[in-house]
Amino acid sequence: MVPAGETKRLILCPLALADAPQIQDLFPHWEIVRFLLNAVPWPYPPDGAVHFIRDVALPAMEHGDQWAWTLRLKSAPDQIIGLLDLRRDEEDNRGFWLGLAWQRQGLISEACVWANDFWFDQLGFHVLRAAKAVANTASRRISENQGMRRIGVIEKDYVSGRLPAEIWEITVEEWREWRASNPDH
Repeated sequence: MVPAGETKRLILCPLALADAPQIQDLFPHWEIVRFLLNAVPWPYPPDGAVHFIRDVALPAMEHGDQWAWTLRLKSAPDQIIGLLDLRRDEEDNRGFWLGLAWQRQGLISEACVWANDFWFDQLGFHVLRAAKAVANTASRRISENQGMRRIGVIEKDYVSGRLPAEIWEITVEEWREWRASNPDH
């Protein structure tokens, strides 16, 4: 069971098959997909969102290996603006994307604070890791600003090709310390 959540500006709704039409319209833009893993088909097929939700995300959620939410503004709760997920994985526990119209407003940072709290406080994990392309500077800034440290450099296959990637990490103790010194987040 994946619970709903909320932040100051966002509602996080558990991902559902009914979300597919909105995701299908919002997601397939090069600026959104280029730094996602190459498991994302490109060009994005007309049934891409249905396939992802029905055949990938929902089964993983049912098995307790993934927790996924659509992101919605409190001011427009029926409109999906992005997606955030947490997953059991050795080097990549958190991922997200946001529609182009809502980028650069701090919304993903806000969602990540909620997700990190959920990861540590509700799920009880001791370490959170996030892998990201070195060229994905906006995503790197979120990790840096939220107290994560770079622990390794590898190469990964993204929609845009094989690229250098960094693994970022934060422990539960480091996260709690960051939260204590950043109470407004």
